[in-house]
Amino acid sequence: MLKTNQYLTVAILLLGSIMLPASAVADDEKATSPDAEAVMKVTQHKARINGETVKYSVHAGDTHLKDKDGKPSASIFSIAYIREDVDNRSTRPLMFVFNGGPGSSSVWMHMGLFGPKRVVLPSDAEQVGAPPFPLETNPDSLLDMADLVFIDPVGTGYSTPLGESEGKDFWGVQEDASILSEFIRVYITKNKRWNSPKYLAGESYGTTRAAAMVKTLQEGWGSIDLNGVLLISSILDFQTGDFTDGNDLPYITFLPTFAATAWYHNALPDKSAFESLESFLEQVRNFALTDYATVLLKGGLASQQEEQNVIDQLHQFTGLSKTYLKQADMRINEFLFMKKLLRDRGQVVGRLDSRYLGEDAVKVTSRFEADPSSYAIDGAYTAALQHYMATELDTLREEKYNVLSGEVFSNWNWLVGNSPRSQGFLAMTPNLSRAMRQNKDFRIFIANGYYDMATPFFATEYSMQHHGIDTDRVSMHYYEAGHMMYIHEPSLNKLVKDIRDFMDAR
Repeated sequence: MLKTNQYLTVAILLLGSIMLPASAVADDEKATSPDAEAVMKVTQHKARINGETVKYSVHAGDTHLKDKDGKPSASIFSIAYIREDVDNRSTRPLMFVFNGGPGSSSVWMHMGLFGPKRVVLPSDAEQVGAPPFPLETNPDSLLDMADLVFIDPVGTGYSTPLGESEGKDFWGVQEDASILSEFIRVYITKNKRWNSPKYLAGESYGTTRAAAMVKTLQEGWGSIDLNGVLLISSILDFQTGDFTDGNDLPYITFLPTFAATAWYHNALPDKSAFESLESFLEQVRNFALTDYATVLLKGGLASQQEEQNVIDQLHQFTGLSKTYLKQADMRINEFLFMKKLLRDRGQVVGRLDSRYLGEDAVKVTSRFEADPSSYAIDGAYTAALQHYMATELDTLREEKYNVLSGEVFSNWNWLVGNSPRSQGFLAMTPNLSRAMRQNKDFRIFIANGYYDMATPFFATEYSMQHHGIDTDRVSMHYYEAGHMMYIHEPSLNKLVKDIRDFMDAR
């Protein structure tokens, strides 16, 4: 069975795109009374979006779900945006949006990308400091072309178990996919949206969740066929990102992101030797798949000359010293890289977004004190959502809104299938390939940040070239930012255009 600590280098940093601060660990989950009524607040709004005035209603509140025996099971908190001036809603796309973790609410994609309100942060990877934080109308929201439902999984936001259920009943790859798929079934039933085009949009572990839900929805939940999924900063096949003994694949899949980071911070021995970031990264990809992969595969069979050639090339592509690379046996994990790259300058680079820089008290440790790209922005998102719900959505509750829950993550069940012996690394790409074979209209949109060291773009490329994926139905895009590329204004503008083009092509 997979153990939590095996995923520490990957999954704990997928917490809704933010590395968990100690203060984010949630209190013990307490079951909500099964007799309590679901609370749903409805407010009316209008905004200028994509060049037109859009009138919409916001439905913020709880949906109570039942188990197979009809007993109260879970209360799911969601915020849905519904455009009002629509004649035929059955033809209007409906998008279900969530973040990752596991253990994150949907605040990041809600307040950073898709929602009609957006937290505006500096594009140049600066810390945002203390409140007040700018919260503005988002002219790039997709609300003009699709209704949006932001979902908080059990243990996040205001979502809780009900009745005799416990949080752990929902905290697992399959358990989570099942309860959120049930939420979607109930939602489209209550709102008469069975015939609407339907999409899932996930970020980080949310992409894992989306792939798990695709199978649950299309095969096991009344044949709820989907038009597609939007995968923002993907982690689908965990072997590509899990730095464990005996697994050399992450050293290959992370290398282009290491190189991009060194490029950005002018840490390469000779940056002038390369024409552009894109052409530079193409050389790194080719090296990673050929000489580097061959030497790692050969192990002790590689000659001294082969190893030296690889070390020389790694030095050119990462800026790390040849001595350091040799001592590391040509294998550098992301934490070593983030700490080592700019050590001579007294700085560490961010993981979620390696454009960000931080300073540790001790320079010689093997990993940073905290992720600079996390503590630079997480307070702004948390404050903005709480303020927005209380002042504009008529949603003011005394209970804690769990933006991030360490309890959910630490209790996550990574087992898929019935036998721990058959588990191996978690792999979700086969679900997407299967969906494509069963549904000729199923398409995939993928957004990658060049400076994302939590879910590297080359790992996603690897996934899309395996398991029988129909690449003709995959729309792959890249942005010069990190895990949450939408905090970078130029990347946001490009990302929104790319998503709109993807939606229009259906």
